[in-house]
Amino acid sequence: MNGKYYSSQLNEPVITPAMQVNDLTVVEERPSYHTVLPSVVEPETLRYDPVEIAEYFRHRPLEVLGRIFRVIFPILSFAFGLWWDRQRNRAVENQQRRAIQLRELLTRLGPAYIKIGQALSTRPDLVPPLYLEELTQLQDQLPPFPNEIAYQFIEEELGDRPENIYAELSPQPLAAASLGQVYKGKLKTGETVAVKVQRPDLRECITVDLYILRRIAAWANKNIKRVRSDLVAILDEFGYRIFEEMDYIQEGENAERFTQLYGHIKDIYVPKIYWQYTQRRVLTMEWIVGTKLTQAEAIRAQGIDARYLVEVGVQCSLRQLLEHGFFHADPHPGNLLATPDGKLAYLDFGMMSEIKPHQRYGLIEAIVHMVNRDFEGLAHDYVKLDFLTPDTDLTPIIPALARVFNNALGASVAELNIKNITDELSALMYEYPFRVPAYYALIIRSLVTLEGIAINIDPNFKVLSAAYPYVAKRLLTDPAPELRASLRDLLFRDGRFRWNRLENLLRNARSSQEYDFNQVLDQTIEFLSSERGAFIRNNLVDEIVKGIDALGQNTLHNVTSNLRDRILKAPLANRLAWAIEEAPNAPVEQEQTLEHIKRVWNILQETQGFDAAKIAPQIPQLLLKPELQRMGQQVASRLAQRAIARLIREVLVSPEPAYTNGQVKRPAIAPVPAKT
Repeated sequence: MNGKYYSSQLNEPVITPAMQVNDLTVVEERPSYHTVLPSVVEPETLRYDPVEIAEYFRHRPLEVLGRIFRVIFPILSFAFGLWWDRQRNRAVENQQRRAIQLRELLTRLGPAYIKIGQALSTRPDLVPPLYLEELTQLQDQLPPFPNEIAYQFIEEELGDRPENIYAELSPQPLAAASLGQVYKGKLKTGETVAVKVQRPDLRECITVDLYILRRIAAWANKNIKRVRSDLVAILDEFGYRIFEEMDYIQEGENAERFTQLYGHIKDIYVPKIYWQYTQRRVLTMEWIVGTKLTQAEAIRAQGIDARYLVEVGVQCSLRQLLEHGFFHADPHPGNLLATPDGKLAYLDFGMMSEIKPHQRYGLIEAIVHMVNRDFEGLAHDYVKLDFLTPDTDLTPIIPALARVFNNALGASVAELNIKNITDELSALMYEYPFRVPAYYALIIRSLVTLEGIAINIDPNFKVLSAAYPYVAKRLLTDPAPELRASLRDLLFRDGRFRWNRLENLLRNARSSQEYDFNQVLDQTIEFLSSERGAFIRNNLVDEIVKGIDALGQNTLHNVTSNLRDRILKAPLANRLAWAIEEAPNAPVEQEQTLEHIKRVWNILQETQGFDAAKIAPQIPQLLLKPELQRMGQQVASRLAQRAIARLIREVLVSPEPAYTNGQVKRPAIAPVPAKT
């Protein structure tokens, strides 16, 4: 962490010698804050080591205290200003000035606090519009650092002067964010590129802030009983990720992995990395022309549907979180652009994170249980996801979950959003022994940020409503045992098949971009013919029997009814009508099952990729599967049993028709023999 410091007089512009970059003259004004020029090239890799950091600052108490004072006093001064405005009833009048002060305060405090401001800048439901407008500038409009430092870093990292590396380089950075600033350039081979150069003294500033915040977190965990989450672990997770973000080689690798996993998704675009011009403090990547996703009017003016791009982002985020587990942990508007051809471009892959397979499946199960209002299952999901310890008594927690989530869910899942969940869960955490696992902190940050962008474009947008088609598709197509169990729990309750859930799943799944009907059919057949599908097979037999039996009864009723109508219209109808007795309709329950089957069939017919002609050739192959053969035998056997039982009831129990005054009479009991 050694470095040579230089400073300029406050507010005094310093004109440096003109710097030639391909005939571009750069004249710049040096900012009035201290800057670090490294005396030696820093190590090739960076890693966050809280133990080593603590040991370093333990011997530098004055440096730590100085940083604390530099943070505390401005924050207290700003808070006092807000309080004084309220006392004088001038809060609204001074809001613009206070918003500017907050942006400038966070900028002065450094990268860690800038990231807090970036997170707030995506929440129009939490932050007043004037503050939102100012905080948005923290995404890419921070004060730049001097060009001579940036050029020095380029030379140190890439081994030559910028003018010898790039054919063109913009005279000033076009964007400046918390960790670096970006120049627009052109390679000598003709490609237009973005050249990102890291800020000086970055590691020093972030490290001391992480050390102080970690000490505060440790104190809070030890002394504040209501804090049950491991704040130290959460902060360490943030530390690991932000140190990775300071390594541009790691960021380039992240970008290429992101391309491999998600670059094929429709309307997702990821820029190319130019490795020949990339090192730890300099990153050269493809230049992307686009509009920030929050600039909805500008996007619409180009004929692009901003809401559609938000939905694309939601689907991509779901793939990141629930399918591959490698996710973008910092999707603020400066990192999401709408391209002129209507695609969503992701930028800045410094802060990425991963979620393990069992955690991914646990999140899907939790969504299913939430939609299903199965709060006992949801409580067990919280144990699997490490929100609750395995020895926690869930008895009082289950009704508490039912109470708060019933309120959050409202009439349907379409009314639920991430903010509802976090607000309601926060209320529970103070009453019951919940804790926030470290991995979840970045997940919720990513989702809340994405939802904030969505709300800015459409205040009625619900992330979970847009997410459910993907979840439905996964439930129907993913062969993982965990999701097969979730599907079973969703479709069956108390031994009864819930057709309305299946209809809802199919309707939602067909809305998913990558829903493949043939894949669903293959997965269904494979699952039904496996040992894991025995439970569903047995229950489906009952439902199929009900449906076929109802169809048969209704067909017989229609035939007999039509025949009676024709005979009654003919001469001597009253004498002959007794020969045709009208068969009864199917019972109400069987009628409902038949209606559900018809609706499911209609949904399948309307699904993209459905082709009855392709299904027919598969029937002989299905008949060869032993499990499905047994299933067919069970259906035939139960239908035969029902038919025999009905025949016995009609022939041996039901009375024969009799005449009364020339009209057919059907007494409720067997007729008494006539007297002779």
